[in-house]
Amino acid sequence: MGKFKKLETPLKGVYILEPAVFQDHRGFFMESYNKKDFEEVGIDINFLQDNHSLSVQPGVLRGIHFQLNPKSQTKLVRCLKGAVYDVIVDLRKGSPTYLKWISVILTEHNKRQVIVPKGFGHAILTLVPNTEVFYKVDEYYSPQHDRSIRWNDPDLAIEWPLKDPVLSDKDSNAPFLKDIEDEINFVYEEDI
Repeated sequence: MGKFKKLETPLKGVYILEPAVFQDHRGFFMESYNKKDFEEVGIDINFLQDNHSLSVQPGVLRGIHFQLNPKSQTKLVRCLKGAVYDVIVDLRKGSPTYLKWISVILTEHNKRQVIVPKGFGHAILTLVPNTEVFYKVDEYYSPQHDRSIRWNDPDLAIEWPLKDPVLSDKDSNAPFLKDIEDEINFVYEEDI
């Protein structure tokens, strides 16, 4: 019980996790996190905080968010209800994939999860109404280290499935990468 499949992505350190799901006429059971199973596949993270968001309407975009060092966060993200277009951007200077991004569809049905390591920006776009996203982080929220990049930054050229998302004031007014690039203090390390 609790085993999962760990899938590599083009961004080193970003993994898609597919948990074992046991279904019958009553519903399903799965372990979404098991420290021992994670460690067996090389994911040794000490999670400290759980976060849960509800987006009532489709098209809600949250991100691109991250926290600067020394308060950067690794995230384990999953969709409990609904569906999201999850985007991860490499912000590690010196990385061979610096400023490259990937997207993953996370839904209540596919039960996939994604590991977003320190040094990456993260965003979710809801695809259906009443979408709930749950994620674990390995560092507490720190308002002084909290940063974001504009969702439609031309230097990132993210291909969003919709052109007019619902945004918070924070995300509407997020700076462009070129305006904060010097402040971003992530450096690529080979051993991720």
